[in-house]
Amino acid sequence: MSEVVNITEAAAFQIKEMMKHNDEEGSFLRVAVKGGGCSGLSYGMGFEQEAGDDDRILEQFGIRVLVAKGDAPILNGTTVDYKQSMMGGGFTIDNPNAIAACGCGSSFRTAANAGNPENC
Repeated sequence: MSEVVNITEAAAFQIKEMMKHNDEEGSFLRVAVKGGGCSGLSYGMGFEQEAGDDDRILEQFGIRVLVAKGDAPILNGTTVDYKQSMMGGGFTIDNPNAIAACGCGSSFRTAANAGNPENC
């Protein structure tokens, strides 16, 4: 069964390493959506010590993930992965709900939510 947000094993490994490096072990990983960017919505990820009343808590590969209830419909089925290449590595986000993205890939929109596009 698919979660709201799916963390791959490769992403979980990198997240755990970042948690160790930043003294955030035991923290939650928040995956969020905010208004902005060329296409109207952009992703955010960061560490938080506590879950809020409005958060859904998921756990995958030992990572506790927070998703705000309001972000859940936009993120439903999203996969967070980590890709390594000759040029370095980075997190990738695959959201099946995104119908358009900007050229740089940092913002998107869905059929139900266009967000607040900014001039880029």
